[in-house]
Amino acid sequence: MDEERSISLVQFMVNEGLVPSPDEEEKRKNVILKLKEIVLTWIKKVAWQRRFPKEQIAAACATILTYGSYGLGVHGSESDIDALCVGPLFATMAEDFFIVLHNMLKSRPEVSEIHCVKDAKVPLIWFEFDGISIDLPYAQLKVSSVPENVDVLNPYFLRDVNVTSWKSLSGVRANKRILQLVPNLENFQSMLRCVKLWAKRRGVYGNLLGFLGGVHLAILAASVCQKHPNASLNSLIVNFFQMFAFWPWPTPVILQDGILPTTRDAIEIRSLMPIQLPCSPYEYCHSNVTRSTFRRIRAEFLRGHDRTRDLLKPDFDWGSVFEHFPYPKEYTRFVKIYLSASDQDDLGDWVGWVKSRFCSLLTKLEEVQGFCDPNPVEHVDMDVTEPNVVFYWGLNPSKSSFTDILHVEEDFMKNLKNGYQGSAGGMGLSILQASQLPKSALLDTGIGKRTKACWKILDYNLRRTPMYSQHLPHYFVGYVATDREPEHPRDGG
Repeated sequence: MDEERSISLVQFMVNEGLVPSPDEEEKRKNVILKLKEIVLTWIKKVAWQRRFPKEQIAAACATILTYGSYGLGVHGSESDIDALCVGPLFATMAEDFFIVLHNMLKSRPEVSEIHCVKDAKVPLIWFEFDGISIDLPYAQLKVSSVPENVDVLNPYFLRDVNVTSWKSLSGVRANKRILQLVPNLENFQSMLRCVKLWAKRRGVYGNLLGFLGGVHLAILAASVCQKHPNASLNSLIVNFFQMFAFWPWPTPVILQDGILPTTRDAIEIRSLMPIQLPCSPYEYCHSNVTRSTFRRIRAEFLRGHDRTRDLLKPDFDWGSVFEHFPYPKEYTRFVKIYLSASDQDDLGDWVGWVKSRFCSLLTKLEEVQGFCDPNPVEHVDMDVTEPNVVFYWGLNPSKSSFTDILHVEEDFMKNLKNGYQGSAGGMGLSILQASQLPKSALLDTGIGKRTKACWKILDYNLRRTPMYSQHLPHYFVGYVATDREPEHPRDGG
């Protein structure tokens, strides 16, 4: 029966489209190979700009390393690719990455919708390559040439790297260590696919909204695999819910690596659900978990445990574990977050920026309501003509009134305007009864593809301010932003 349940779960994953087809897999591999070729051409161009000898230019090398769901082998057909560009000490982020490589990528016919996200915690270039969304941060190593399969866990390559590069490297390093520490890779990957689907369906996935992100779930899944190395897929799912339904938070989740004891003196624990990265120095995963989201995550662990306790009953159905969370049945009141802009491109940038600040709104709503459930699903208000995105967050069922919504709106709008690089869009908050929700919200179906949590930096070419190499006089590198007003104000600022 246990084996049958495992087989039925694998079939369930295939039916849900969690496993990409061979053609989709091949397409992603080709994208990575092309990116590696572009980066190799780029680094030799940068070496030439530096007037390096021919032998040094020929030896110059940079590479692409994947991480996230693709790096762990748990990506789906709709997943994006997290890819890290790793370059040598002479290739700078400001000039060589954000200008030279940006312009090389932009000139490629496969590339569309390219944006530079320079002010994020992990600066990156975001673009679509052959229809696949790519997040590309940069790490600069203190070596003259980077091997294609550089070992980012080797201290030799990590010496004296700057803070930004260290943050960029953390995702790749965590991925690599997780894959080394799990006893059965195939079981881990299948389990993590299921766990991510569960978290998304139950509305507890997404670090920006205070829930669990991809790396959090990967470490939780890996810890279960370590404790049950010979368990079937079926048993691993059961043990996942059993283990974390009764986990004594804030005791941190720490993977066993066979090197150090599992009780380590790491940095001060401030998170409600601390999860430690499995590579030295042993820092904790960045977390935005609040009182409300902690309560929701705990409730979903308990529900998952309750649904999988009777796994061996003849009438058991995996679909019941992965049911969509019924927001309209759980909450009588919602806060409607309405975001708008003058056109679709500006809307994507504005929504991405607002999402990056959602935690401050959630904290404020908790202050005045005691509880708020931030549903991550995005909707569109079809009754208005302007481009828009709408969110519906569940409010505390035990409270019947909300008199401070205008004050919360004003407070959040001030927060949004602080530091935004473009022309701010519209943002409005209002309270709705469950009976006033549109059909799309009642069915919990959104607009499909979610907007990225980033914001537009004005396209360099719109400024028409040339940038020349610091190392090769009169050699044109590209365009760089100035402080004057852009020629096309609608494109940002």
